[in-house]
Amino acid sequence: MVKPLAFKGDKKPKKRKAAPAEDDLQVEKKARESATDVQEGDSWVTADTPGDINGPVLIVLPSTPPSCIACDVGGKVFVSELENMVERDPATAEPHDVRQVWIASKIAGTDNVGLKGHHGRYLSCDNIGIFSARTEAMSPEETFAFIASPDTPGTFNIQTQREKFISVTEDGKEIRGDAESVSSTTTVRIRMQARFKPKLKANKEMKAKEKISRKELEDAVGRKLDDDEVRKLKKARVEGSYHEAILDVRVKGKHDKYS
Repeated sequence: MVKPLAFKGDKKPKKRKAAPAEDDLQVEKKARESATDVQEGDSWVTADTPGDINGPVLIVLPSTPPSCIACDVGGKVFVSELENMVERDPATAEPHDVRQVWIASKIAGTDNVGLKGHHGRYLSCDNIGIFSARTEAMSPEETFAFIASPDTPGTFNIQTQREKFISVTEDGKEIRGDAESVSSTTTVRIRMQARFKPKLKANKEMKAKEKISRKELEDAVGRKLDDDEVRKLKKARVEGSYHEAILDVRVKGKHDKYS
């Protein structure tokens, strides 16, 4: 289930109290881990490659002051000034308004991406480079290619299906979709929620695999384990050979019993 978007300043939902039967220290540990997972998942990070772009995204424009692409409920697309940044650095930008957020989704069988606004309509660019967000379904006008910039890592040029590029005007007040070539006005940053970034998602899944207690391991083996056996089983769990390792430790335990 997709979590609702969270912005800086929002109050975190209160967590349920742990059942009285659980040990207080274990409850405190779980609470810390849960809070860390929420913070990591809801934080905004920079997309590094086109393959990263998925889920809620913020399209940061190369303007002064820093701004992004946004739309209102009527589908009007406009330039929206950014407020949530560290020392006005656009590489740290986060949305402060849901109108600044687009849901990126891959188009099956292609490298193209569709961008759905907060109101459920798709970003579209017509044949003269004018943007709107009033379409409920995707056609070629609602799909875009994100091309990594060769000069600045972590930035992209967004190309329409007419092979034109998205750009911001020099005064920073309007976006267009008719630039003939890449330039400083077409180079954007993509900020996204951490839980959708493949590399971070994989790291989180690996951490989840590591989170198994000594008691759970001993229950699986059926006896007390020494420190070396615990380390071996945790490593095997991460590497994908957990069940084989469990069998090895069980067999070793039987041999030790009768030796």
